Amino acid sequence: MARRKPKNRAQRRQAERQRRSSLKWIVIALAIALAGGLIYLAIPKGKKPTMGPQFTKQGELQFISQESGDVIRAIDIEVKKEELDRSTGMMWRRSMEENQGMLFIMDRPEPQSFWMRNTYIPLDIIFVDENFRILNIRANAQPGSLQSQSSVGDALYVVEVIGGFCAQYGIEADDEIRYQLSN
Repeated sequence: MARRKPKNRAQRRQAERQRRSSLKWIVIALAIALAGGLIYLAIPKGKKPTMGPQFTKQGELQFISQESGDVIRAIDIEVKKEELDRSTGMMWRRSMEENQGMLFIMDRPEPQSFWMRNTYIPLDIIFVDENFRILNIRANAQPGSLQSQSSVGDALYVVEVIGGFCAQYGIEADDEIRYQLSN
């Protein structure tokens, strides 16, 4: 069957516009399909995306009973010595294992104060003097809180562990810490 040619110029223009419009919509549909396919291919398969910074073991820390001198509990630690690292601390982390913690080593012993801004998990914040004696513990500091969590006395070290850790293992003021950094 042959296609009939429109009779006048106006009809020919109308037919051309309709063909162009149809072609435009076909091109748009193909572009959307292609973009969707490329996005689908770019999504990693079979692996959950990690959220927030991940724990990096840099040493080990022991909590020592002041009464018996026995090790109460040992944990792996990530160490923060530099000002920028200390100010970031546990921010943006979505989880921490029970056997993990963060050790902050300050420049000098003095009253220390921490907050929980941009922190997503409750923490026990343990303030330790230059002789490795625990001064005080701020238990279960709440995520996102801007309330100051302060030391009672001059702290040179601060240890952060998951909230409830100290109560669970009976770690108290006057107990001690010992730590060793990995090579």
